[in-house]
Amino acid sequence: MSDLNAYLQHLTFERGLSTLTLQNYARDIRLLESLLENIALNQVQNPQIRRFITILHSRGLSGKTIARALSAWRGYYDYLIHHQGYTHNPVMGLRAPKTAKTLPQALSTDQAVNFVDIKGDGLLEQRDHAILELFYSSGLRLAELVNLDIPMLDFSEGTVTVTGKGNKTRIVPMGSHAMTAIHTWIQRRAFIKIADTNPNALFVTGQGRRITPRAVQYRVKEWSVKQGLNLSMHPHLLRHSFASHVLQSSQDLRAVQEMLGHANISTTQVYTHLDFQHLAAIYDKAHPRAKKK
Repeated sequence: MSDLNAYLQHLTFERGLSTLTLQNYARDIRLLESLLENIALNQVQNPQIRRFITILHSRGLSGKTIARALSAWRGYYDYLIHHQGYTHNPVMGLRAPKTAKTLPQALSTDQAVNFVDIKGDGLLEQRDHAILELFYSSGLRLAELVNLDIPMLDFSEGTVTVTGKGNKTRIVPMGSHAMTAIHTWIQRRAFIKIADTNPNALFVTGQGRRITPRAVQYRVKEWSVKQGLNLSMHPHLLRHSFASHVLQSSQDLRAVQEMLGHANISTTQVYTHLDFQHLAAIYDKAHPRAKKK
């Protein structure tokens, strides 16, 4: 077994990382291997890593992307030190170039409500209505939604249990509109012959297989056109909208952090900037001293 495969197995069993995260680790480490040329992995020094950073930056990679690669490389070298006798970690102390911070885009309340309110009695319409309502109602990640099983839903409590990043479980509320749409979908789903290895998969295709993340992304884009949204829609935009709208109404940053499943509140704090933009727009329209002459 190669060192990389052994490391990925280590991440799988020791840290419980998702398949997507493992794919990202593997891609970033293979990127390092492609940059090595004739340098052996255990001979790489700090200056070579600095040069690799410069090369990646010149290719147009963002600071965030380079930072993720450095994190993967750093972790890989730590593993090799503990398991393969490597003597040093050449990535320690190095940082990616800074890039300008961008705020996550969010729909307005009216846009979000109109977008998820899909009409129609067809199989796909009812399934997609439940998917979009749940995205906006509970702020789920794409991977969390497609991996939902029916027993994870508690209609009496109005909650859904999801497993997020790092295999961490949390319970989040479901709104009444989402529960109604999901009830309708489950009744329709009962007539589908389930072909998935897990018969409890909540969202399935017409052929009875668990829906894939790519299929959900495609359906979201398709519905954005049908619903008349002139935006590049993706599932995470509904998560951003959920967070922004809940924070605007409640001003409870900790509660939003819990519902989103953020390990650090600094990740959630970006939505306070969105909230400030909302308040600033109201101020500019309402305050007599704010109006430009």
